[in-house]
Amino acid sequence: MSTVAAYQIIKAVDIAFQVLIWLVIIKVLLSWVRHDRNQPIIKFIYDITEPVMRPFYNLVPVMGGIDFSPILVIFVLSIAQRLVHQVLVMVLM
Repeated sequence: MSTVAAYQIIKAVDIAFQVLIWLVIIKVLLSWVRHDRNQPIIKFIYDITEPVMRPFYNLVPVMGGIDFSPILVIFVLSIAQRLVHQVLVMVLM
């Protein structure tokens, strides 16, 4: 595999992780305002983030009405991004 193709694959995976992290942040911001979950863009955000966030809801208790699970989700996604990036560099380069 060429170096350019390997770089593009690695970059695409990094971008996918970044998009997912931003979608989690957007979902948190949406929780602070009234919104229609049936609106297509908001439904898309929930459809993408819920499967990732669902396992973390029971791990982190809600304290004072604040859900800290998105912080843990973003932390885990960041670590996973770094690990996947390093593995791809070792395998593809």
